[in-house]
Amino acid sequence: MSTLVQPPLFDADFQAKLALLIAWRRDVRRFRTDPVPQSLLDHLADLVQLSPSVGNSQPWRLVSVADPARRAAIRGNFERANAAALQAYRQERGALYARLKLAGLDAAPVHWAVFCDRGTTQGEGLGIATMPEMLDASVSGMVATFWLAARATGLGVGWVSILDPQAATATLEVPPHWKLIAYLCIGWPEEEHIDPELVRHRWQGRTRAGRIVLER
Repeated sequence: MSTLVQPPLFDADFQAKLALLIAWRRDVRRFRTDPVPQSLLDHLADLVQLSPSVGNSQPWRLVSVADPARRAAIRGNFERANAAALQAYRQERGALYARLKLAGLDAAPVHWAVFCDRGTTQGEGLGIATMPEMLDASVSGMVATFWLAARATGLGVGWVSILDPQAATATLEVPPHWKLIAYLCIGWPEEEHIDPELVRHRWQGRTRAGRIVLER
């Protein structure tokens, strides 16, 4: 039986450092090729098991993509999807899109494909009868937890979403009921910026908090 305990004190200094960590969480696209210690990856994979999930289902499934042929297939998948996405933009916006660096697939030493196991029996369906998408949301929450935990160690993470998920699922030979949520490039950043790349290159700025909190 669980014992009640006094929670730790997260003082003002800790809160300030947490805010700084959140501010410095970047979507990294430029990596050094230096290897990442497996012990560090194992530590982070263990840590994210504490992420919240609907019904404590922990539906995330991590696939480490190290095989060169599979990486090449993912790279080709990205190139096709990126070329198709470019066609949706015209004139100046299209030219800007073409200049953006949207993936770190070539240099990042670690690639993780993150799936949601929509057939999981863990949690016995608690909380998903009316909102089954909470399984996907749980995996996204785990990715956010991993991102911050990795950043705290100096690692950078890039989330590649310009992919055909069905083709990626076939490339990685995972069960068909696993849904691709994220393809992560992981490694040591080649450079550091306080502003996100899309802000720096004037693609899209940040939304102020006052515009997302509504009163009802």
